[in-house]
Amino acid sequence: MKFRLVPALLILIVMAVTIRLGFWQRDRAHQKEALQAQITQYESSTPQPVGVTPLALKDIEFHRVLATGTFLPERVVYLDNRPYNDQPGFYVVMPLKLEGGGYVLVNRGWLPRNIAERAAIAPYVTPPGPIVVEGIARADASRAFELGAGGSAAHQKIRQNLGVASYAAETGLPLQPFVIQQTGFVPALKDGLVRDWPVPDTDVERNYGYMLQWWGMALAALGFGLFAARKAATKERIEGEARRRAEEPGRQSAGSAKDA
Repeated sequence: MKFRLVPALLILIVMAVTIRLGFWQRDRAHQKEALQAQITQYESSTPQPVGVTPLALKDIEFHRVLATGTFLPERVVYLDNRPYNDQPGFYVVMPLKLEGGGYVLVNRGWLPRNIAERAAIAPYVTPPGPIVVEGIARADASRAFELGAGGSAAHQKIRQNLGVASYAAETGLPLQPFVIQQTGFVPALKDGLVRDWPVPDTDVERNYGYMLQWWGMALAALGFGLFAARKAATKERIEGEARRRAEEPGRQSAGSAKDA
């Protein structure tokens, strides 16, 4: 079976790229599995205190934390389009002024939305400080899809998303670079907010699915290359046999004339 150089190189390039992408997806899946194992480990670890000293997000994300301070209700932001049990609502995000200095954003919990009047906020309790907040350090207060700036314009109470850095620049507050996803108060206190948080989903199965797709494409490219090469070789063989049959009467006539 003969192989043509350019088509063979193209097939090899496609296979090399798709195989590499498959390994990349596999590595991403392994990274997510390691992260999931860390999250599970953090769930049973001792909460880390949050104070005035800045904590790097990479060192604190998903850890349990404790923060003592006073809420600033005048700085509250309500994150829209956060459903709970198929009911529309808000996440209540509020800065906490830490004892000893500094601030940290706290995602206090979920609040149902008034269907008839979007801007009407249901009542909830903001305890006077100082209080102790327990929770999980997260990179943000969750993100929802939005087009352009959407409802995230600065100085609005109701927004679609809220970035820690942008909110710090807007308010001038020296915020920790993470958000506390509140799980409760120490001691326990009811404030009318729902804190039934979704479990972090690393979506490992998606990466393994993509891995198999890329490797399947590599096998398909190999199969197509072999099929095309075999078809080309069959075509050449048939054409060669046809040429030999066409040339055979001429050789026989030449031989007869020579004998004569």
